Amino acid sequence: MTDFNELMKSLPKLINAEEAKGLNGRVQFSLTGAGGGDWGVILEDGKVNVSEGPMIQPQLTVKISTENAEKLMSGSLDPMMAFMTGKIKIAGDMSLGMKLIGLLKQ
Repeated sequence: MTDFNELMKSLPKLINAEEAKGLNGRVQFSLTGAGGGDWGVILEDGKVNVSEGPMIQPQLTVKISTENAEKLMSGSLDPMMAFMTGKIKIAGDMSLGMKLIGLLKQ
C-alpha cells in the first residue's frame, strides 16, 4: 500500500516548476479508504505548497479512493476513464485539474 501522506508531501518535487510558472490555484485532494485523508495543494507561480487537512475555498476538489489512486499512479487506471466511470470525482475548475496533470513529471 502506498503512503499517501508521503506522496502528497513529495508533490512539489513531482511538479515541473518551470512549466508551473504563472499557474495559481487551490486544490483539495480527498482520499477515502486505508491510508487516505485530506490534503490541500496551493500553486503559486511555480511554487507548490502541500498541507494536510481540509482546505478553505479550494478552486478544485478531487475525491478518489486510495485503491483507485494507487491504480492511477501505477498507470493501470486511465484518468479519463476513472472520471467517466465515477471512480474519481472532480468538482470546480476543470481546466486547473487538466493543467495540474500536465505538470506532473513523467
